[in-house]
Amino acid sequence: MKHKSNTMNKNIGLTIVAALLVLGAAAQTKIDRSKRPKGGPAPTVTIPDPVIYTLPNGITVLVVENHKLPKVSASYSIDAGPVLEGDKAGVMSLMGSMLNEGTRTKPKAVFDEAVDQIGAEVSLSSNGGNASALTRYFDQAFMLMAEALKEPAMEQASFEKLKSQTLTSLKTVDRSVKDIAGRVTPALLYGIKHPSGEFETEATVSALTLADVKVAYAKYITPSRGFLTFVGDIKPEQAKSLAEKAFGSWKGATLTLPQLAAVKNPAATEIDLVDVPNAVQSEIRVANLVELPLSSPDYFAVLLANQILGGGSDSYLFKNLREKRAFTYGAYSSISAGRYQTAFIANASVRNEKTDSAVVEFLNEIKRIRTQKVNAEELTRAKALYNGNFALGMENTARIASFATNIIVNNLPKDFYRTYLQKLNAVTVEDVQRVAAKYFGVANSRIIVTGKASQVEPGLKKLGYSVHLYDKLAQPVKAGAAAATVSADAKEVINNYLKAIGGTEALRKVKTVWYKMTLSVQGMSLAVEKKDMVPNKTLTVASAMGNVVDKQVFDGNTGYQERGGQKMTLPADQLNSRKGVTSMFEQLDYVPGVVFKLVSKGISKVDGKDAYVIEVTNPGGKMQAEYYDVASKLLVRVESALEMNGMPLNQTTDFSDYRKVGAILIPYKFVQTIEAGGQQQALEFVTTDVKLNEGVSEGDFK
Repeated sequence: MKHKSNTMNKNIGLTIVAALLVLGAAAQTKIDRSKRPKGGPAPTVTIPDPVIYTLPNGITVLVVENHKLPKVSASYSIDAGPVLEGDKAGVMSLMGSMLNEGTRTKPKAVFDEAVDQIGAEVSLSSNGGNASALTRYFDQAFMLMAEALKEPAMEQASFEKLKSQTLTSLKTVDRSVKDIAGRVTPALLYGIKHPSGEFETEATVSALTLADVKVAYAKYITPSRGFLTFVGDIKPEQAKSLAEKAFGSWKGATLTLPQLAAVKNPAATEIDLVDVPNAVQSEIRVANLVELPLSSPDYFAVLLANQILGGGSDSYLFKNLREKRAFTYGAYSSISAGRYQTAFIANASVRNEKTDSAVVEFLNEIKRIRTQKVNAEELTRAKALYNGNFALGMENTARIASFATNIIVNNLPKDFYRTYLQKLNAVTVEDVQRVAAKYFGVANSRIIVTGKASQVEPGLKKLGYSVHLYDKLAQPVKAGAAAATVSADAKEVINNYLKAIGGTEALRKVKTVWYKMTLSVQGMSLAVEKKDMVPNKTLTVASAMGNVVDKQVFDGNTGYQERGGQKMTLPADQLNSRKGVTSMFEQLDYVPGVVFKLVSKGISKVDGKDAYVIEVTNPGGKMQAEYYDVASKLLVRVESALEMNGMPLNQTTDFSDYRKVGAILIPYKFVQTIEAGGQQQALEFVTTDVKLNEGVSEGDFK
């Protein structure tokens, strides 16, 4: 059964252990793109017309018989259209999750067990619900789905649990350059007060109450504009009887499809730069809004044009930006269709130093498909790919169910999907060029770049487009605004931190520190022992079940890493960064401002609280952003850029649970989030013991 719900400073050794774990995961996702699939004839598509009923409360029931397998699936979808949540952003997602938390008569554990016992799949969301089971158990599964929709428990404890999980997830989003780009792109395209552009934040979710969720439920979970689709081993009259039994007497609010004013693209192409100081790569999105309903005569030509431009490893964008220029691991484009405005987006993750060049190549390839006909072979390959994928998709009952609903909701002809491939294969090279010129913008697009502004902005300004700076929440940043928000200079922030954790005099008395920690990652637990000695000696050992899996040592001049019996000298940049340290607490070396360079970067939010942002450049020339809580003065976050085996990494470390050890405050918990190759991994370190000035000797660093 699948029951789904609706996503320290001295830590060189810890960083390497964590980074290797992430790189290992990322390596497993590599795809062999060297083989081109062979085209074949277009498959013949046979899709029966659904039998349609309408219940007295307005629910449309659609039944598609398929008796090949003894299995039935049902989906209930509510066509509410785009929902504007405003200052309640996040409430719809939370409400959908709450529907999976049991019913008035069946607590979650009891409900889940009932689903498990019949080997079914039941899931709920803010859009409706789904149930799937073998034929002989389907009635039970369906009635469980109906009960969850109509009579959710809506208990405070479940709400608090889900709200906490959502807030934790949002913190992860704020650490990921890719996730930040995914959030700000629609916000900039549509505007943050548009249902397609708004997004939930820690502030909006924190303010939500169970009462808010109940209001959303009463308004949007209703028989109004409801579509109930059965697919599989069931007769129409059986489905109708079951629908009447489950939903026939159900009443609810009346929904009206919202009317949205069209959002204009910019009058002239502009660059919207979202500053993420720790980014080692830029997320580039070249985008414009389009009007492309499924009923549009351009629809099939647009699908093929997008496939040729950026649909995969055989596309213009991929061949240019990856294979020819080596700017990225992959460059793609997408475009969607619907009753409301959608977007064309071309995207890639690109090394910082190649950001401006990549933007130029994106625009060159878009201009190319707009002004030059694709060749016949390219079009034939694109058609072959769609032919095959469409045929494979016909094996998915959920997709067949969506076909039946789409026809009604989008006012499509009954044979829309039966003639789908016929229309697709009728597209000509002239059609492709025509729709590319119409839908893929270059003169009125937004080039949204999420990355390290200090490094990429100068090059972007040279491209001749206006450049607008935004923060991580898609809010415009005016020149000089950041400096105006700083009420203390960098040295003052550092001095306040040193005072808060014990004071300079007490800190300088600490000559050695011995940490014992546990590292939790991907369900595994490692024991970590870390020893430090002034001025800059450090040892980190990670063990699993008593066996050492990774060891790193720096003796003040040189260092090595040992794994699996193999010993490797640490890279020069890591060695250089450690050689400039003369104190147990690195910030003691910041204040003179000679070896370490400090720059104030304004105030930002960390977990909803204001924090001073200090940009620190170490002796090796590496920069990291450090966040010091305005109220407590404590270090709460460090963002840095790394590189391992040629792969750039973004690392964010969040510090918490400060405790007194002697006269010194030590963070007992920190979470490292590492982003590499589009993959993200969170690693939680929890300190179990700390000893100051004992248990460490010179011999530990040999």
